[in-house]
Amino acid sequence: MLTNRNCTSFETVTQSLTPREREIMALVVSGLLNKQIAFKLGISEITVKAHRGRVMRKMQVDSLADLVRAAAALDVSLVAHA
Repeated sequence: MLTNRNCTSFETVTQSLTPREREIMALVVSGLLNKQIAFKLGISEITVKAHRGRVMRKMQVDSLADLVRAAAALDVSLVAHA
């Protein structure tokens, strides 16, 4: 369960994300696969994996489920799949 202290910590960490990392995080938590994100952004799947790994590390989460919970706590806007 996320507490106010955790939310504050996530907010602080989120500020350290680059714009591209924030974009990748929003697409990941919206449910897109790495391959779909790569196609949508016009980058390689390996680059998506690298960004996603940095997001996970900076957000201090170990799983996609944890990342989704952290994003929900921060009210990260989900990106449309179109």
